[in-house]
Amino acid sequence: MTRARCKVLIVIAALAAIALVVPHSTSFLILLATRALAFSILVMSLDLLLGFAGLASLGQAAYLGVGAYLTAILATRYQFGLGYDFGLVVALGMFMSAALAAVFGLLAVRATGVYFLMITLALGQCVWGLAYRWNSLTGGDNGINLPHRPQFGIDLANEVTFFYVVFGFFVVSLSIMYTLVRSPFGRSLVGIREREPRMKILGYNTWLHKYLAFIIAGAFGGLSGVLWAHTAGIVSPENVVLTTSVDALLMTVLGGPGTLVGGAIGAAVVLFIREYLSTLVHWWQYVLGGVYILVILYLPGGLMSIPERIRRRAARAEAPAAQSLAAAKL
Repeated sequence: MTRARCKVLIVIAALAAIALVVPHSTSFLILLATRALAFSILVMSLDLLLGFAGLASLGQAAYLGVGAYLTAILATRYQFGLGYDFGLVVALGMFMSAALAAVFGLLAVRATGVYFLMITLALGQCVWGLAYRWNSLTGGDNGINLPHRPQFGIDLANEVTFFYVVFGFFVVSLSIMYTLVRSPFGRSLVGIREREPRMKILGYNTWLHKYLAFIIAGAFGGLSGVLWAHTAGIVSPENVVLTTSVDALLMTVLGGPGTLVGGAIGAAVVLFIREYLSTLVHWWQYVLGGVYILVILYLPGGLMSIPERIRRRAARAEAPAAQSLAAAKL
C-alpha cells in the first residue's frame, strides 16, 4: 500500500470516529465540533492559496463575511433559506463569494510576497468597513440575529442533526479540494509555488492558475460563512475583522500548509483552546501562544509533519544497526 493511500485511509478512519463519537458527547462539545468543522472549510480554502499556490492571504475572512451576511439578510428580511431553499442559499453564498474573489483577484494576484499580503489585507478591510458602517443593511456593530436554523423535513435546530449536516459539507468540501490538488491543475499550482519562472518557460499561464485558485478559495470561504451564520446564530463585523483572517492563516500554519487536513486539525486545536480551555483557566492565551511558538520553532511543517519526523528519526536510528550487521557479515 502506498503512503498516499495509507494517509487517505487514516483520514477516513478519523472522520468516521468523529461522526460516531461527537454526537454522544456533551452539548458544548457538539457545538464546539460543529464550529470547528464550519471554520475548517475556510482554513482549507486558505490552504489552497498558501500551501499549494504559495500565496499568503489576509483577506479570507471577507468571503466568510459575504456568505454569512448573505445568509442572515435573506433569512431575516425575506425568510429565504430557512426551508427547502437552504440549498439555494448555499449555492448563492458560494457564487457571491467567488464573484467577489474574482474582482479582488484582478487586483491581488499580479502581486507576490508581502505585496500580495498587503493587498488582500486592504481588500478584506474594505469588506469589514462596509459591514461596520452600512447599518441599514448589516445592522452595524450590533450585527444580525438569525431567527432559527433551516427546517426542511429535518429540524436543524437539533444540535446533533445540524452537526451531521455541517460534517457532510466538510467531508464534501475536503473531497473536492483533495481531488483538485491531486489533479494536473493542483500539481501545476505546486510547480508555480516552487519555481514560477520555470513554469512560465514551460508554457503555463501562471497568472490564470493563481487567479482560478483564488476564486475557488473564495467560493469555499463563502460556504464556510453560510454554515458559520447558522452555527453562531448571529453575524456581525467580528466575523470579517482582520483577526479572523489571521486566525485562519495561523491555523493553516499550525496544522501544516499544503495538507488540507492540517488546516482542519489546526482549527480544531485553536478552537478547543479558545472555547474549552478558556472555561477552565484564565491563562489560556499563554497556552495558545506557546503552542504557536513551539510548532513554528520545532515543527516548521506543522502538526501534520509529526508522523514523517518520527519515521525519519526511526530510519536514522536503524541505519547504524544495519551497517553493523552488514559489517559483521563481511
